[in-house]
Amino acid sequence: MNISAPSPTAQTRSYLMKKFESIGINPRTKLGQNFLIDLNLLRMLHESAEIDDRDVVLEVGTGTGSLTGAMSEKAAVVITVELDKILHELAKQEMFGRPNIRFLQGDILRNKSTLNAEVLAAVREELGRDPGRRFKLVANLPYSVATPLITNLLAGDCPPCMMCVTIQKELADRITARPGTADWGSLSLWVQSQARARTVRIMPPSVFWPRPKVDSAIVRLTLDEKKRAKIPDLKFYNEFSRAIFFHRRKFLRAELCSAFKTTIPKARIDEIMDEMEFDANTRAETLPLKTMQRLCELCRLELLKLPEKERKIL
Repeated sequence: MNISAPSPTAQTRSYLMKKFESIGINPRTKLGQNFLIDLNLLRMLHESAEIDDRDVVLEVGTGTGSLTGAMSEKAAVVITVELDKILHELAKQEMFGRPNIRFLQGDILRNKSTLNAEVLAAVREELGRDPGRRFKLVANLPYSVATPLITNLLAGDCPPCMMCVTIQKELADRITARPGTADWGSLSLWVQSQARARTVRIMPPSVFWPRPKVDSAIVRLTLDEKKRAKIPDLKFYNEFSRAIFFHRRKFLRAELCSAFKTTIPKARIDEIMDEMEFDANTRAETLPLKTMQRLCELCRLELLKLPEKERKIL
């Protein structure tokens, strides 16, 4: 896509320090303002997303617009969201003359379990302009929004075909974890049931300004429509994923009894355990994805025997 506008300014530490000093502000770390200043890693982030002119790209955390501008050179449109009003205006000035960038000011989250409706409406509007368009999330994410954003996008009816984001390494380890490891849990189960997940690069604090206190990672999630289609009830599966790991050190039977204590009798839970060939020492953290999915479906089918208002996980 040819955009008649200057190339985005290189987001180096010295450039950012001068820019912030000139407008009399400091980075607000409580808002997750840790800017990626290694230009090679910034390039790796958006190149890993394989952006082209079919893509509607959502960026969360516009910052000064460096990544925004780079992505706009290839994408059909970039929808970029910034919570900080000053940075929102600054980025609009920096990226003036780029018609395929939509700037939105606000929080990507309405609350922990709901995304900003205005942002989702903008994504749907841009996707609707051409049936060949694809939705991607590409961003240097503020740490505080990473988990609810990824989780809720996968729970929605219009998930991105790809997410390529920088997040805390600890979170990346949980997303890409394997069964039987300390990091395997509800997030691993939820994400890997719908997408192929891999860590592209581990990043030390020194590649950001200001420096965070922990390592970060670029993670790429590629939606697998066939895997996702095998989940009969996404909402139930999401609730099950969280419930089954709520008390990690409990044995599986105790976890199931706790999650379904008002809906599935203990005798029936024991039957399900026998049917799945689990023993008394089985723990959720040892079970592979396909086994978890089968267990979830057996529990869901049990709840379907109840009146709709009683079908719940505690």
